[in-house]
Amino acid sequence: MRLRRHFKFEEATGIDLAPMLDFVLNLLIFFIITAVFAKELSFAMNRPGAQSATSGKESGNIVINIQEDGEVWVDKRIVDVRAVRANVERLSALKPDWGVLIVAHENAETGVLIGVADQVREGGVSNITFGTTQ
Repeated sequence: MRLRRHFKFEEATGIDLAPMLDFVLNLLIFFIITAVFAKELSFAMNRPGAQSATSGKESGNIVINIQEDGEVWVDKRIVDVRAVRANVERLSALKPDWGVLIVAHENAETGVLIGVADQVREGGVSNITFGTTQ
């Protein structure tokens, strides 16, 4: 009788990740090195202004000043906070493309500033810019 030997070769199933990790690491090193040496090129440029240029339309702002003591000035007149809306409607009807500049003193009350801004929005102007004075 003969003895038969049975050998089973089991193949390893799976993916060897070592070459892929080496490749990714090399890419990472490449991008780090190139990012360090990449510089943005720029230069300062002074553009000349034209004497004959016109904008085609006059632009400006309706200026509202809020004093330290809470006084509100619109169009060089003292007005009540509740009258700001009517003044803004009147002035924006004359110059519909103008915005509103609210200049408040740094010690003015925030409630007055918010009240004036609300009145301006109710007056139909959504282009509001804020500034402060000392």
